[in-house]
Amino acid sequence: MAILRWTRNSLGPPAPAPPRGESRLRPRRGGRTARACGAAALAWAAAIAPAAAARPGPQEVAAAYQADVRPQLAVPQAEQSRYGDLARRALETAGIFLIAPQYVLVVDRNPNAQAALLYWLPADAPARYLGAAPVSTGRLGEFDHFETPTGVFGHSLDNPDFRAEGTKNANGIRGYGIKGERVYDFGWQQARKGWGDGQAGTMRLQLHSTDPILEKRLGTVQSKGCIRIPSSLNRLIDRYGLLDADYEIAAQRERPPWVLRTDRTTAGGVGRYLIIVDTGRDRRPEWSPPPSSQKDRQP
Repeated sequence: MAILRWTRNSLGPPAPAPPRGESRLRPRRGGRTARACGAAALAWAAAIAPAAAARPGPQEVAAAYQADVRPQLAVPQAEQSRYGDLARRALETAGIFLIAPQYVLVVDRNPNAQAALLYWLPADAPARYLGAAPVSTGRLGEFDHFETPTGVFGHSLDNPDFRAEGTKNANGIRGYGIKGERVYDFGWQQARKGWGDGQAGTMRLQLHSTDPILEKRLGTVQSKGCIRIPSSLNRLIDRYGLLDADYEIAAQRERPPWVLRTDRTTAGGVGRYLIIVDTGRDRRPEWSPPPSSQKDRQP
């Protein structure tokens, strides 16, 4: 549930070169950016190049999204373009300039939006919208609850993912969802506390499913700061490895990380970035209805 990696507050070793597909022309001190191993990325890209054409592309991923993810949000064209532009500006502000296309996940933490939008982001063309779903981000006003931080967060092996055990907490809730669901870990982050003095505190930023009985609440702020997503969206991202660029690099260079599915169908141009924004809305848009109106809603 929390911030970006070693570069935060200038802690840790110097950041290595950006991975293939990115150019870091304006590194920002303490910025919310994620660094991956450039040399490893080059080796991985060379290893998979012959098979890249056979990997699923954005058209196939979009079709799978429409077929498999529930619930979905019917985001109008103007809003699709808006969020695509926000994603690119967020990357550029973080000093990340793409030179090859990749997938990114954009989350609007605004209480009146509470949405995740999946994009195929080319280097020199408009972002391609693939689908959207309701989420739950941090709920203020309670102890140990944080406002989900905004920024660009890199998904890397520095903060290894794991899978839900499916166990229930004291309230009978499976916080990470059913057994086997992927928990995407983005490391310790600084975020505004939702209690006490409201100053910055440290939280663990994760992207994960929730208990099936709580999925009906997606679309409203509910979490302690993490991002809860529909189980079906979790499985889609997991199956196609859409945020697994660093994990696939490791899989090509050495033994595959245990958390990767053995039956995955890795897409071409997998990415590594979670982009969290706040659109500052003061009212709920029609395309993001309250949870009670989302049942079986399709674009």
